[in-house]
Amino acid sequence: MDLAFTSEQLAFREEVRAFIAARLPSSIRERLRQGHLPNREDTITWQRILTERGWSAPHWPKEYGGAALSQAERLILLDELYRAPAPLPQIFNVNMLGPVLMKFGTQQQREFFLPKLANMDLWFCQGFSEPGAGSDLAALRTSARREGNFYVVNGQKTWTSTAQWADWIFALVRTSSDARKQAGISFLLIDLKTPGITVRPIRSIDGTDHVNEVFFEDVKVPISQLVGEENKGWDCAKFLLANERTGIANVGLCQERLELAREMARTSALAQDPALRREFAMLDAEIRALELTNARFLLTPSEQAALPAFASVLKLKGTEIQQDLHMLLAKLAGEDGLEQPESAEHGPHLVQRYLFSRALSIYGGTSEIQKDILARTVLT
Repeated sequence: MDLAFTSEQLAFREEVRAFIAARLPSSIRERLRQGHLPNREDTITWQRILTERGWSAPHWPKEYGGAALSQAERLILLDELYRAPAPLPQIFNVNMLGPVLMKFGTQQQREFFLPKLANMDLWFCQGFSEPGAGSDLAALRTSARREGNFYVVNGQKTWTSTAQWADWIFALVRTSSDARKQAGISFLLIDLKTPGITVRPIRSIDGTDHVNEVFFEDVKVPISQLVGEENKGWDCAKFLLANERTGIANVGLCQERLELAREMARTSALAQDPALRREFAMLDAEIRALELTNARFLLTPSEQAALPAFASVLKLKGTEIQQDLHMLLAKLAGEDGLEQPESAEHGPHLVQRYLFSRALSIYGGTSEIQKDILARTVLT
């Protein structure tokens, strides 16, 4: 397959490149090149700049502040953001909660929340996983008891990304234990400033706090913050988890990291090492194959209809390539990569990023579960 974009799509790519070149703050670009993940300020600053074009929520309808981009245009935008590199639109706001509110929310909820989600006036995190409900999400035990015009929430969520920065959380809670476990779940929007909520960070292998535990003790949530129908929150959850596929392979990120590795190799003692050159050639070929396969799947509706579980292949292969790239960058950083002074241009943060990359085979569905999905739905 050849990536034959139309003249209009090629013009759109040039428009995106020009916009990023003119508007992306150099401080953000350099932080990301050095291996930092975007922080809260980076994400909010850049997303508000993207809002000028509707690109902070590129696939949303224009009536809700989006740009109504086609799948091909979204792919181009995402690719150029990764390559810049620039922060992506905040995933929980834009890719997860926004579409759920458009489909299941009330008119009042859409009018209040959607503009704030697009412009980062509110930062949401996702409250799904629990200590005993990760892969088996329907086994969750956080409860919400109806008392008048409120739900009273008690329980615990864990592995909650960005909860330390978030203003609100969208959470799955159990509102009934009478029916089968999927049928007794509801979808609530909860202000994290509500009394009774405690956020506790979990230290990761890279020495930073990306994920958190969130505890609820007699937390009162207005019934107006229920999305969809009571006890039918599983419908919202299924829609949310199936809705976003465009960025699952992270092709642009792989390309940007490979280019950085090449830049570092030019000044490395390993520059002429045949083994290193073979590694570059292999990674280049694998990224190109991933790019073509990703585009074929995303831009061909018949492919998605015939093999919906093929998204798991993209997630698996994209994860493996990213981990290989981060390992290569850590190797190129050498001994400097083990030092902590901020004066080192790349090293310290690239090693941290390598350590963080080990979690990629867990986030978004573990590799083991992705393989199980493929075995059950594609190979049988």
